[in-house]
Amino acid sequence: MNSPIQKSISRQRHALGKLIRPILGRIAGLCSEVWPDRQGLNEVLASQVSELPYCAYIYALGTDAIQISDNINGSGRFPEHFGRDRSSRPYLNSVYPAVDYHLSEAYISLLSGRPSITAIQLVRRGRQVIGLLGADFDLRDLRDLPLTQQLYDEPDQWRQMKGDPSIRGLLFQQTRVKSVLDAHIDEVMSIMEELMAQRGVFHGKLHFSSSRATLWLVDDPYRYRILEVEELIDPDICLAYPVRPYPPSAMLPQDKIRPILDGFKKLRLADETVYLRSGSINIFNGLVGLNFSCDGSHYIPWSDFLNPGNAFWSGDIGSTNRPATAT
Repeated sequence: MNSPIQKSISRQRHALGKLIRPILGRIAGLCSEVWPDRQGLNEVLASQVSELPYCAYIYALGTDAIQISDNINGSGRFPEHFGRDRSSRPYLNSVYPAVDYHLSEAYISLLSGRPSITAIQLVRRGRQVIGLLGADFDLRDLRDLPLTQQLYDEPDQWRQMKGDPSIRGLLFQQTRVKSVLDAHIDEVMSIMEELMAQRGVFHGKLHFSSSRATLWLVDDPYRYRILEVEELIDPDICLAYPVRPYPPSAMLPQDKIRPILDGFKKLRLADETVYLRSGSINIFNGLVGLNFSCDGSHYIPWSDFLNPGNAFWSGDIGSTNRPATAT
């Protein structure tokens, strides 16, 4: 698990496991005293489920993964699950008999249809494994887990992604068709600079091939605006967006917006086969997004994008196989 998002997931799984593992182990010990009596197991689980935070259901399984108790939660008992064969469920693929405790990867629950995870605890009598204890957790119910309140941070490194193979396969059979935006590209760049540097647009994306732009504003970040080319080439459009101070928390310096837009122009017009289809700027995370005619996409820190010695500029921009380089 090397990527930032994988590390974030790992930390949250560790926090949940640290919380529930000792409780589940204790409940397993109580279950072993009445195993495999259905009524006895139901009574133990019903008396203990309140001790297991965030639990959607808890249940007992034989070593063959056949359920030998009802499903139990804080609302009561659900006997229709008695006798259920759980052997094919993803949370049992890698647990038995290798480890005493296992927290599954997330999966889609058959009952709720929502992302869930399951903790599996082996039940022992002495050294002998006599069964398994399962506890299901709906990911929505984990929202109060302290660590889950931390947002994942997007990595500040060059990332590349392959696009549609059918588009890449026909790359050299196509050529750029001059769009209306191309014909007015200098006016468009001046207006975009004004909107982003002075008028509260924190994320702007230019769609060169379809001659439009999508904008997100600090005053209304949950909705985007669409500007068609007629608006993009009309300086009066700036009057529709009030002047706003440039956010002090922005990672992208205000005076670097125009050089990035000039880079978009270069990439759009430099080649008739491999050319820029769309480009975006986000001033808060400082990333430049690029999508090319080969349908490959790049997300590059602004400083790398403006560095003429960076591998992005010295390499073949049509390739999407080159690994990302750390800043």
